[in-house]
Amino acid sequence: MRIRSLLGLLSLSLCWPVWADSTIPLPNNDPYFEGLVLLQAPQPKGAVLHTGDRLAICGDSITEQRMYSRIMETYLTVALPELKIGTRQYGWSGEQASGFLNRMTNDVLRFEPTVATTCYGMNDHHYRAYEPGIGQAYGSNMTDIVLAFQAAGTRVIAGAPGCIGMKNPPWSNIPGTPKEKNISLCMLRDIDIEIAQVEHSGFADVFWDMYLAQYQALQRYGSDYTLAGKDSVHPGWAGHLVMAYAFLRALDVPGDIGTFTVDLAANKATVSKGHLLVSYHDSVLTVKSLRYPFCAAGPADKADSIRSGMTLVPFNQELNRLMLVVKGGKANNYQVIWGSANRVYSAQQLAAGVNLAADFEVNPFSDAFKAVDEAVARKQEFETTQIKNRFHGEAGKADMAKTVSESEEERAPLVAAIQAAFVPVTHTLTVTPQ
Repeated sequence: MRIRSLLGLLSLSLCWPVWADSTIPLPNNDPYFEGLVLLQAPQPKGAVLHTGDRLAICGDSITEQRMYSRIMETYLTVALPELKIGTRQYGWSGEQASGFLNRMTNDVLRFEPTVATTCYGMNDHHYRAYEPGIGQAYGSNMTDIVLAFQAAGTRVIAGAPGCIGMKNPPWSNIPGTPKEKNISLCMLRDIDIEIAQVEHSGFADVFWDMYLAQYQALQRYGSDYTLAGKDSVHPGWAGHLVMAYAFLRALDVPGDIGTFTVDLAANKATVSKGHLLVSYHDSVLTVKSLRYPFCAAGPADKADSIRSGMTLVPFNQELNRLMLVVKGGKANNYQVIWGSANRVYSAQQLAAGVNLAADFEVNPFSDAFKAVDEAVARKQEFETTQIKNRFHGEAGKADMAKTVSESEEERAPLVAAIQAAFVPVTHTLTVTPQ
């Protein structure tokens, strides 16, 4: 496989000051950020996803947890149903970029993905302080992965590794502090940026989003909050929400779930694309929705809660906007009843627009959303079995073509179950003066 020149990557491992004019400033002088040098991350140049895309989510054991991949697939299913994105996850515990490079043709490219995300580096940094050889090996393997995807016609988003927590992983007896190991992971992040710039691929800033979120969590919720997981490597749901946020941003999803506009003075209402107006009378709006917001309930201060992750990154503000706009009111405040919950807003807040997805933890979409999400979980669980146990087990060794065909027959009803669970939701909003 062809390997591009790594001179630019080597400059990162040997000559950091060269890049001083293209680094991003650190948030503050807190020792938490000391020692990090971060290249400016490239931004998406437009929508990455197209109708009918086949998305491959690739990575190590963090991906095999099937958490950020599940958030992504469920989000794409309910928030962008018109794109009809097909998704597969390919997580493999303990894997480095070199391991994925060796299996990607057999496991991934045979299914002809049109878009792929990768998340490697955690194992590639060997849980130690940075050494030039680590960067050179990682840069070489990641460059080859990107080139292989591109040669197959796949648009690729190279995800940086995540961060580790405030303690060393319990299985690692390699000398070095968590700070030194995070600096090493940050170096691999910068190498991913260099590859993205040279090869014109996408980039997801998983490391920086997670490292910033971890800092925010420590400030808000204290040192017992383990964003990177109890073992400092495998995050809980909050950390995986942050990871999904990084990848969805890199895919440049629009984030507009819908807007419901009520004009009290004119006694009329309108709804945006993806929703149908059933009726509006006496300040009661009934809508049939063909797309959902991402729904997450749970405590705000626990690392095993998706809702908690939403307090650490602007997921709802940027990716999950289901807006209610109310104009023409004469009262100072209004109560909004949506499903079994209600909230009071000022007339000014409603005129500017409020985000129902952010404000209503439990809402009329919650049950339908849960059904879709659980169907996604079952499918992704099978995909781990399909690749690890079937393709790389005795069946695959005996007859790969037969193994692929038979396992795809088993996967098909799991895909169909996701679509069967995704049904229109009819719901009612009531706006009354207080």
